[in-house]
Amino acid sequence: MTKETSSKTVLSQRLLESLRTPQDGLPLTFDEDQNILIDRHRDQSYPVINGIPRFVKQEHLSSFGLQWNKYEVAHVEEDQATFTAKTGVPLSELKGLKILDAGCGGGRYCKVAAEAGGNVFGADHTTAVEKAQTLCSHLENVYLVQADLKQLPFEPQSFDFVFSIGVMHHDKETRAVFDAVARMVKPGGRYSVWLYRKNQWWQEWINSGLRKITTRMPPEKLESWCRLGAWVGGIPLINKTLNKIINFSNHPNQENRVCDTFDWYAPAYQYHHTIAELESWFEQAGFENTQRLPPEKTGAFYNWCYSHNLLIGSGVNIQGTKSK
Repeated sequence: MTKETSSKTVLSQRLLESLRTPQDGLPLTFDEDQNILIDRHRDQSYPVINGIPRFVKQEHLSSFGLQWNKYEVAHVEEDQATFTAKTGVPLSELKGLKILDAGCGGGRYCKVAAEAGGNVFGADHTTAVEKAQTLCSHLENVYLVQADLKQLPFEPQSFDFVFSIGVMHHDKETRAVFDAVARMVKPGGRYSVWLYRKNQWWQEWINSGLRKITTRMPPEKLESWCRLGAWVGGIPLINKTLNKIINFSNHPNQENRVCDTFDWYAPAYQYHHTIAELESWFEQAGFENTQRLPPEKTGAFYNWCYSHNLLIGSGVNIQGTKSK
């Protein structure tokens, strides 16, 4: 884990050895006196702030930096269960693997994978990496960078396992992000991706109309509406029916409901995809043995709604193995 000592930043040797220039994939040099990483081939440098290399600014994803740094939404057992369900990889299989969390946000799944014994590299476009650093401060096997997932500062084909949960669909080009992250998987390595599912036409129409309004709101105004949505999300029956029309979270924890609802309505981009579409991306990127991962929740009514694409906020979820 990176850490600070007095005015100088100390980067772990493992992180420094793994870093590459985003454009050319060449090694970087660390200047301890200036706290910068230097690309000597392009005469370019990148700051290391609070122990985290910063290759980008937040840009259109600033709502995520606000969201993940503000809300406390980590829950050990729930996060472990979600990780296993959405990656298809048991925690018992992570020990010793070099793992990339592509779009780590506040670091919930970095923490899960690292506590299971993986060497986890977390990348996010936003300052949410600072929350991840705090959440994983007790772990020496977590390494964080603020970077664009389309230009990751790592060597291609260098990770045993790569996963991305609920992130890629917030870029202007979901497919471009998918392909860029896919290049990080070594031959024989595994890749798991979870994206928002495309719902019925009328749900998509309502959602698009609402988001045209909410994405223009100041964060503080939007948050007040999200708190109202979180209140509705705590009302029995209504929280399992009305949210099929207008999306709001029905998570058992109130703060999670606010955060999840904000997560839905704040981002500038939000694209929805089909399972067949995602499956084709895996195949075209050179992955085999693809598996359609089932939803984490169960129940007859839930499964019926899921199979008919009626669950707003549900996902399409696939794991594949990179061909050797």
